[in-house]
Amino acid sequence: MLEQRGFTLVELIMVIVLLGIVATISTQFVALSTRGAIDLGDRQQRALQGVVLSEQITRELREAFPLSIRAEKPGCLEWLPILGGTIYESLPFDEEKITFPITPFPDDALDAINGQDARLVVYGYSSSKGQLYNDGSAPGPVSPKISSISTGGEVTLESAHRFTQSSPQKRIYAIGTPISICQNQNGVSKRLIRFSAYSGDAVQPSFGDLSGASSGVMSANLFPDSLRFTVTPASLQRSALVNFAFELVAPNSDERTRVSQEVQIRNVP
Repeated sequence: MLEQRGFTLVELIMVIVLLGIVATISTQFVALSTRGAIDLGDRQQRALQGVVLSEQITRELREAFPLSIRAEKPGCLEWLPILGGTIYESLPFDEEKITFPITPFPDDALDAINGQDARLVVYGYSSSKGQLYNDGSAPGPVSPKISSISTGGEVTLESAHRFTQSSPQKRIYAIGTPISICQNQNGVSKRLIRFSAYSGDAVQPSFGDLSGASSGVMSANLFPDSLRFTVTPASLQRSALVNFAFELVAPNSDERTRVSQEVQIRNVP
C-alpha cells in the first residue's frame, strides 16, 4: 500500500492561529495608518480654517474707525466700519447746520455710503466710545444719518448738527452701523457669529443683546468660551492694537488647534 501523507490537526491549528495573528496585525496597521491620515487631514483643515478666519477678522478690523473698537463684554468685539474718507472744506463747529460742503468721496465709497445708514465723524480723540456710538445728537463728534450726498460733495443730514472737534488735517470719515463678532460665553456654544445692521449704544451689547440683529455664522467648531479679545486703544502717538485668540476643535475628538493674531489698526487724526 502507498504511504498516506497530510497535515496533522495540531499543524492545521497552528497555521490558523498564525494566519489570525498576521491578519490582526495587518488590520491594526491599516486602521492606524488610516486614522493617522484622517487626523493629519483634520489638523491641516483646522490650520487652514484658522488662517482664513484670522484673515477675515483682520481685514474687517483694518477698515474700522480706530477709536470705536471695544471689547468690554467677554467673547465679543465691536467696531464702527469706515465706509469712506475725505477732506472737509468747512464744517459747522460754531452753529448747527443741516447742509455743508466737503471734498467729494471716491465713487466706490459713495456707493457704500448710499447703501447704508451712514454718519459722519470728525477726529474724536477726546470723546468717549459711548459718544461715538450715540444717535448723532448735537453737539458731538458723530453726525446724524446722512440724508444725501451730491456728486459735487454737498452733504445733507437728516437733522441739523454741530461738530465739537476739528481735525488737524481736516479729515472726515463716513462710518456705517456697528459690527460685532461674538461667541456666546455659556460653556457650550461652538459658533462664532458676526452681527450687523443694528443700532449703536453707549454700552457695548453682549451676545444675548444682539439676538435681533442680522447675523451670519463665521465658524461652527470653536472650543466653547475659547474666544478672547484684547484691545489697546489708539492715541495720537500710537495706533490701536487688537489681539484675539481662539481654539478650533476637531469634530470627532477633543484635539484642538489654537490660533492667535495681533492686528494693528492705523489711525489718522
